[in-house]
Amino acid sequence: MEQNVLDISKIRKLLFLGPNGSYSDFAKDKFIDAYNINCVCTNLKSISAVIKAMKDENSEDIVGVIPIENSIEGIVRETLDNLSSLKREGIKIIAETTMNIEHSLVGFGQKKDIKVIRSHTQALAQCKHYINSNFPDSLIEEATLSTSAAIKSLSKDKPYVGAIGSFDCAKMYNVPIIEEHINDEENNKTRFILLGKFMAPQTGKDKTSITFSTENKAGALSKILAILDSYEINMSYIDSRPSKKELGEYVFYIDFEGHVEDEKVQMAFADIKPLVKMFYVIGSYSAV
Repeated sequence: MEQNVLDISKIRKLLFLGPNGSYSDFAKDKFIDAYNINCVCTNLKSISAVIKAMKDENSEDIVGVIPIENSIEGIVRETLDNLSSLKREGIKIIAETTMNIEHSLVGFGQKKDIKVIRSHTQALAQCKHYINSNFPDSLIEEATLSTSAAIKSLSKDKPYVGAIGSFDCAKMYNVPIIEEHINDEENNKTRFILLGKFMAPQTGKDKTSITFSTENKAGALSKILAILDSYEINMSYIDSRPSKKELGEYVFYIDFEGHVEDEKVQMAFADIKPLVKMFYVIGSYSAV
């Protein structure tokens, strides 16, 4: 299917990982400002829910914002596992942005009262040293679908339950800040992607994301990497996930510099496609 060129005027709905006050919510605002998008915004409870809603409605009117990678914890597995499923509907990454992640401990009790801390699994991992240094081994860590969901769940009648999330989100839900800047690492950033049924135009500073699967044979992946290298295409990321179809079969994900319309990229794809079982260009878009 021929991909339409990005047309912001067609966008009527934007879906994002909620609830309101999530880092995806704030990333959504960055995309809206950058592209002057005028649309209705709706939050959904999970990354999979955002992608499912986009696939179900299958319309150029809809875009979605989800996290894909954190500088400390790496790739967001739920996002990666869903990307190869976008092929049938022609949904692609059309833009990316990064957000500084600054976690706070919030709650209605005092720090010494906290016996339970809720947050997204990545946020808990990003504050692991802080948690281990400030709380006993008996502390219970509860995983939630997002940091904002954790904060929203807090109540005054359970002062022993705290949450990890953003300062702005806590203010949004009128939850007191117990302690700010609790990240284990100061340089904590998360990359967010904007998904839609478009192909972003060339800018001269682009990134392309592809996904593919190969036969379960020795050297299958190395042949693909050798082709990219032969065309002097610089990879910036590679990962794999089980295909969930056959034991030992994997789906690969690669990011590299360049746009799908670049001549050398098209030549590389022509060489790669005969060697793979499945191939999909997840998107070409301006690199941040």
